[in-house]
Amino acid sequence: MEVYTKTFQTSNGPVEGVQTKWPGFNILLVTGSKGFLACSAIDVDACQRYGVAAALVESSPDNPIGTLDRFGNRNILKANEKAKELGIQEGMPVTDAFALIA
Repeated sequence: MEVYTKTFQTSNGPVEGVQTKWPGFNILLVTGSKGFLACSAIDVDACQRYGVAAALVESSPDNPIGTLDRFGNRNILKANEKAKELGIQEGMPVTDAFALIA
């Protein structure tokens, strides 16, 4: 297992990306003080039950995010209600959502 991190600067401050990599599988997420964005391996509906703003980023086995460098080139696939309260909407660019979770 390998772990990588990356800081993304936004107009509202930094957010932190984390990638945990196993052979053939990754979990990626970017966290801010108000919530997080993640690959589709995370259950954002469960996060809602804990009162956490969370949104999924477009990714699939055929077109995985793959790295933190590619994370910002995607769109939001699904947002829970807490994330929507921050202004995160399905289809919006991930880089716009970074500023909303900062």
